[in-house]
Amino acid sequence: MNSETTTLISLKEAMKRVDHKLQALEVQFKELDITKDNLTQKFEHHSKTLASQAAQDEMWASVLNLKFTSMELNILYSYVVEVLTCLHTRVCEKLPDLVRGLPTLTSVLRRKVKNKRIRVVWESVLEECGLQEGDITALCTFFVAHGSKAEYYVAKVRQMYIRDITFMITNMVKNQALQDGLLRAVQVIEKGKAVRTPEEQKSSLKELIPTIKK
Repeated sequence: MNSETTTLISLKEAMKRVDHKLQALEVQFKELDITKDNLTQKFEHHSKTLASQAAQDEMWASVLNLKFTSMELNILYSYVVEVLTCLHTRVCEKLPDLVRGLPTLTSVLRRKVKNKRIRVVWESVLEECGLQEGDITALCTFFVAHGSKAEYYVAKVRQMYIRDITFMITNMVKNQALQDGLLRAVQVIEKGKAVRTPEEQKSSLKELIPTIKK
């Protein structure tokens, strides 16, 4: 075997070793990419969780610090109760065979998480009323915070005390999510459906775009 042949064999072996190392590096890079993606997803989820918790804490603080008189609080409570009752009634009307298992709105909210049929009906009812999940969170928070001491007023009594409930909410409720939820509750009861502004509709569309892409 001459020197040229030996050199060629050595070169081929060196090329094989380099190729193996490149393949090994490629596998490592793929693993690193997967690890990076997993960490990014965990970080995003954690960030969303923290943001959601902060928003909930802010809403609770706002609900508990409302500066309404007892009469004003009772009127707001009355609208909230009527909306929540309306939502529960509509869901039950669309699911007559499940009525026994859905005695309260709480049972609907709890079971829709795992039951797709209930979830689809719930979402359709919200759409019919012009509401979103954030509105329900605000209304339920208000109900839990004040339900034990508030008193229900029928429509005629509410109108005797306050002529412009919208003005009262806009000027007294500082938390935007809570303000929006209460305003839409009034719209649902007074007009049959909450109407969103063009800006709110654009914002809702932007929130849907990432979901559509996925």
